[in-house]
Amino acid sequence: MLQDNLFDIRQEVVVATGVSGQLGFQYAQAFLARGAQVAGLDLKPSEECNTLSNAFPDKFLFCTADVTSKSSLENALSVISTHLGTPSILINNAAIDSPPSAPLAECGPFEEYPEASWDQVMAVNVKGAYLSCQVFGKAMAVAGKGSIINIASIYGIVSPDQSLYEYRRARGEIFYKPVAYSVSKSAILNLTRYLAVYWAKNGVRVNTLTIAGVFNNQEEAFLDAYCKRIPIGRMAKADEYCGAVLFLASAASTYMTGANLVVDGGWTAI
Repeated sequence: MLQDNLFDIRQEVVVATGVSGQLGFQYAQAFLARGAQVAGLDLKPSEECNTLSNAFPDKFLFCTADVTSKSSLENALSVISTHLGTPSILINNAAIDSPPSAPLAECGPFEEYPEASWDQVMAVNVKGAYLSCQVFGKAMAVAGKGSIINIASIYGIVSPDQSLYEYRRARGEIFYKPVAYSVSKSAILNLTRYLAVYWAKNGVRVNTLTIAGVFNNQEEAFLDAYCKRIPIGRMAKADEYCGAVLFLASAASTYMTGANLVVDGGWTAI
């Protein structure tokens, strides 16, 4: 019987930004369960992060870090290198968005979208990924190996479907999915392409994973509209993107760089 090591990630040192979020936790847990060492970065640990620390005391390291600060990321790299070794996988997962429950001031017409909201989203989603690549990608390039996985969104490829929020407008609210998240996730696509070419000769692969929505107890009216729109008929479960991340991190994708892997339930096929 073939002993297949294509998906063996036991020797990897993984850095996952935004680890306290719903998906960051899932990615960290998936790698830890398969034997990798994981450093989770966020402003503060969630309860789920504490469970990882208890379940994997020798393999999980939480690092307080601000992805919008290069010095904060450099401090995190120093700690990670000391305790786990040189990072070989970077998952740029940290991001902020305006969910359906966001304040109306943030979700009004494009013409009135707050400049401060734009700056905040771009700082975390774009600058945060760029700085993380500078700090951790550089360490990988020096070591001669690594895989960077930039998490993007369907709304970086296509425009948000504003009809999903018609239920809010029907009850008298002026509501539109804001512009900044879409622009930020579109920027991630070309950050990936640029770095894939830039670091190709240094053994560092850079790919994008584009994902769709994730179930998180959203309002029923929103779920109804979303599920009618998506071909697969439901939002993703929180752990359904882990397989794609593991693939992009592993030897199964060694000839893949500069690519965009779309896992979206068929959303962008329409």
